[in-house]
Amino acid sequence: MTVPSPAPNAADTPPPLPWLEELPPRQIVAELDRYIVGQAAAKKAIAIAIRNRWRRSQAPPEIRDEITPSNIILIGPTGVGKTEIARRLARLAGAPFIKVEASKFTEVGYVGRDVESMIRDLVDAAISLVRGEREDEVFPQAEAAAVERLLDLLLPPVEGEAEDEGLRARRASSREKLKKQLLAGELDDRLVEIEVTPQNYPSPEQMRPEGPEGVEASFVDWMMDMLPRKKKRRNAKVPDARRYLEDDELRKLVDMDETINEALDRVENHGIIFIDEIDKIAGEKMTGGPDVSREGVQRDMLPVVEGSTVQTRYGYVRTDHILFVAAGAFHVSKPSDLIPEFQGRFPIRVELEPLTEKDFVRILTEPENALTKQYSALVAAEGCTLSFADDAITEIAHTAWIANDRMENIGARRLHTVMSTLVEDILFDLPDGTTRAITLTGADVKERLAKVVKDDDLRKYIL
Repeated sequence: MTVPSPAPNAADTPPPLPWLEELPPRQIVAELDRYIVGQAAAKKAIAIAIRNRWRRSQAPPEIRDEITPSNIILIGPTGVGKTEIARRLARLAGAPFIKVEASKFTEVGYVGRDVESMIRDLVDAAISLVRGEREDEVFPQAEAAAVERLLDLLLPPVEGEAEDEGLRARRASSREKLKKQLLAGELDDRLVEIEVTPQNYPSPEQMRPEGPEGVEASFVDWMMDMLPRKKKRRNAKVPDARRYLEDDELRKLVDMDETINEALDRVENHGIIFIDEIDKIAGEKMTGGPDVSREGVQRDMLPVVEGSTVQTRYGYVRTDHILFVAAGAFHVSKPSDLIPEFQGRFPIRVELEPLTEKDFVRILTEPENALTKQYSALVAAEGCTLSFADDAITEIAHTAWIANDRMENIGARRLHTVMSTLVEDILFDLPDGTTRAITLTGADVKERLAKVVKDDDLRKYIL
């Protein structure tokens, strides 16, 4: 049996995030500042481009279609925050957003994913987004209907019995008592029999082949309509049965046709696609080997980025007003190695600055998801506390900066490997049966990372 996801609880559900495009540019930057240190120019360009989506929607109809998005390309070494910007944008609600890797696409005619698949992925993300919003709106109705169906299973009606007024009153009283027990969790150990779809039943997504959609997708959809929707009866505990029935009621209450129409509209007018590793498809034209399709991928992307119509299983989607944000380190190649037509599709270029030792100190302390806070939370799970003195933070940042200077500069990602080496013994020894407070000082950091600092072959300690 497929166990549905737990029902949302109003007590622990976070407040809904604001619609991304309705935020002023300064507020968008402020949201990014909560997790990303520095890179003001990149944040500013992103904030303006996103706010322009809302400004376009407020423009007169006769000019609205003429306002095209200004696509952005972020240029900077690895580990400076390019991908983190995309990750944080995805957390802000409202606009359909996906992140794709340019290196995974191949030129038409090669085995692999075609560039139009990112539009289909964006449509799938938009449908999930809109459907989730619709389900949140009707969840109270679905929850009430699921409770009533569950009560019918716990107290089934007696068929063929002529009930008098007294019997109906007693059954209503019993049902009300049972409902109170159900809502109070007193019946969680009871088993009920429900109809479920077997877990091994293939879904349309599982049967649909990878690659271009067209005849193949239509054939799969036709097959799914022809296959009988077999269900089996299973015994499940009351909480699992309740979640399954709630999901079933949500499917009945949400109009998928309206959901798809709204999702397609959001994709065309508010969709954002982040294309990472764009430098991997740049470079000189090769005559053979695995790089032969690089320039072909760029040519295939041209119409999608400029504006074309892409066929999906839910209908045709225009890409004229989808915002594309590309990012690449360009260690080996350079932006001028991209074909001129592709460069022209990304008129805004922003260079991200390499991180300094002071930036590492800020990264370890300022963001809400700072590594020091993450490891403190991990240690707290064992009943202990972990804290870092100011000189310890400084020493960690200095060690990471030295490692980047002596080896390959991987930016802030070096902090992950340094921190992992630093707290490795602490995490290994816990739980030790005690509740204690652990405070790491600068001397502790120097002692634990002494080999890293002294040994020239840092790869032995930090990969």
